Amino acid sequence: MHPAANIPLTLLVVFGSAKLLAEVFERLGQPGIVGEIIAGALIGPGALGWIAPNDVLGALSDLGVMFLLFRVGLEVKTSELLRVGSTATLVATCGVLLPFLGGWGLMALWHARHTESLFVAAAMVATSVGITAQVLASHGLLDHRASRVILAAAVIDDVLGLIVLAIVSGIARGKVNVPDLMLTATLAVGFTVVVAVWGTKAVGGLMQRAEANLRAGEVQFNIAMLMLFTLALLATFAGVAAIIGAFLAGMALAEPVGQRVRDLTNGVAELMVPFFLAGVGLHFDVRTFANRNTLWLATLVLVAAVISKLVGCGLGAALYGWRDMLRIGVGMIPRGEVGMVVAQLGERMGIIPPAIYSVVVFMAVATTVLAPPLLALAYRGLSRGRVVQEYQIG
Repeated sequence: MHPAANIPLTLLVVFGSAKLLAEVFERLGQPGIVGEIIAGALIGPGALGWIAPNDVLGALSDLGVMFLLFRVGLEVKTSELLRVGSTATLVATCGVLLPFLGGWGLMALWHARHTESLFVAAAMVATSVGITAQVLASHGLLDHRASRVILAAAVIDDVLGLIVLAIVSGIARGKVNVPDLMLTATLAVGFTVVVAVWGTKAVGGLMQRAEANLRAGEVQFNIAMLMLFTLALLATFAGVAAIIGAFLAGMALAEPVGQRVRDLTNGVAELMVPFFLAGVGLHFDVRTFANRNTLWLATLVLVAAVISKLVGCGLGAALYGWRDMLRIGVGMIPRGEVGMVVAQLGERMGIIPPAIYSVVVFMAVATTVLAPPLLALAYRGLSRGRVVQEYQIG
């Protein structure tokens, strides 16, 4: 095949298979995004072998999840998110401590090396909110109290996860640099707070001046894209994930921009998000579990990952009642690409052997696949019209 055909063929296979499986799952009454993830697993190296993870797909995946979180941010008002800030902080803290202790304890009982146990525990800490956000947005549930807690807790979780990973990496290298750790934590918290609290007001004034002076193309959308990429970049410099910057950019623009920006963003996200979802599935390789011990360990790690987030995050929202506790706990289960990043770091440092790396990737993919149907059950019977009613009931 001509080399020039590689990229369009790759895009065709990934996007086409993702949308095909999404349609199949929707017709079966299941969330379409599960089909898109499974599509990646089917066409990836672990099954049909049509497509392997590469730099192009990695870049498209990163863009996909950025636009996904940006689109979600556009539907969330800053004031509503700050209103659940104290509960979200408690949810995030409990949702970091319990998974870390659970992962470390499980690996210690498995007689894994100390550094291996720490990296598995760190991989179990972080929440990948992209999948949860997609499910909630597709069902019109972003205005629900539990949904706002999930989104706010995921932002805080990212900062806490960064600190945990920095400490674990330092221990693995034999030295924890406390001043650097404190500086990173301060920058991460400061960036998040500044954008969340003052972003909407600052962006509103900027948008008005831009519309008054600029004429080329879709002015509001162009400014929105500049905000998206700028805050995503600044987020990485601050030490948090680029997707947190994308989410905060969307939140800052939620009030200043009109419906046209939302429509254009939805169009871009509809194109890009399948590459993120299929990209998660591409990393799953069932062949690594031919060894019975690896299979048992993967099962135990998965169970611990689900229960620790469900219980830890749920307990953090105990004042909201058992229904919201369940929704919040389930919404924080996915580890997604965040868990895989931790696994890749441990592998590059020579700390995690191939079998443990496969276990962590399995945990990240499996929790991501489990989340949509579990969320559908947790939010069952709840629609836009019933959100206010449920608040009144309890």
